[in-house]
Parts: sequence; structure tokens; C-alpha cells
Amino acid sequence: MAQRHLNLPVLKEDCESCAALCCVAYPFDADEDFGLLKAADTPCPNLGSDFRCTIHKDLKVKGFGGCIAYSCAGAGQRITQDLFPDETWRDDPDLIYHMAYALRVIRPIHEALLLLQEAAKLPVPAEALAEGRALMAAMCPTEDRSVYDFEEPEVQDALAEVPHYLQSLAVYL
Repeated sequence: MAQRHLNLPVLKEDCESCAALCCVAYPFDADEDFGLLKAADTPCPNLGSDFRCTIHKDLKVKGFGGCIAYSCAGAGQRITQDLFPDETWRDDPDLIYHMAYALRVIRPIHEALLLLQEAAKLPVPAEALAEGRALMAAMCPTEDRSVYDFEEPEVQDALAEVPHYLQSLAVYL
């Protein structure tokens, strides 16, 4: 993989800068992690018109431990701010499917970037660190204004390689 300058996105969720994509994109099963059944690409009934959870302070008590444990690793605000600036699915309901789809594509990339960022702190040989940096660079497309930029083969191939790379580091630990 070719070396290039690495420009990592923010990898920590910022719910204030998002349009509650996690409360829309994913389905919920009424079980110990979610207090109700909800289909994918459908707003949670506990979501207020301001994109805030109306039961946030009572999530655990009301059976929404999955919401407490969830992190988009910064993908939500990246989609809301960079891919769909000045647009929301509330203002244009057709966007709900596009924004939710983008979250399902970009969140795994952000999670893999977080794992690689942590792996870079391990005491491993320089060539192994370089391989990790190359994977990170491949998952940070230079053009990143459309979900399609994250579906490019280079990005998806690097994402698929991350588990193998992380497993390969075990011999050094």
C-alpha cells in the first residue's frame, strides 16, 4: 500500500453535532438491551424533534442499556457535518435512508481506525507499525464527501484486512 499523509477523522462521538443517526439507522430487538422493537431506518419513538433522547437520563431504568453502551466512534457527526451539511432527515425525510446507510458504512471504518490507533501504541517492530499506518491511510480516502468514497475497494479491502493485521500483532506481545 502506498504511503500518504494520514488525516484521521475525529474518532469520538459528539452527539451534539449529529442528527441522532444511531437512533434511526439500527433496528432494536425488545430484549435486555432495548426496551422496544424498532425497525431499521425508523426513528426511535423516544427521540425528540431536537434529535435528543427524551428518556436519556432514564435509559438504564427503562431497559436501554444498548444505547448507553453504543458509540458511533465519531461517524455520526462526520456524516451529519461533512456528508450532509446543512441537511437533516427531519427536514428532508428522503435523507433518512441515505444517512442511515452512510452510518452503517462509515461506523465500521471508524471503529477499525480506533483499533489501529490503539495498536499503534503497542511495542511492535517498525514494519508492523508501518503496516498499521498504511491500513489507516487506506481507510481515510482523500475524497470523503460521499458515502461512495468509503465504499471504494481500497477502503473496503483495508477494512477487511484489519482483523488479520491485529491478530498478527499477537506474536510480538
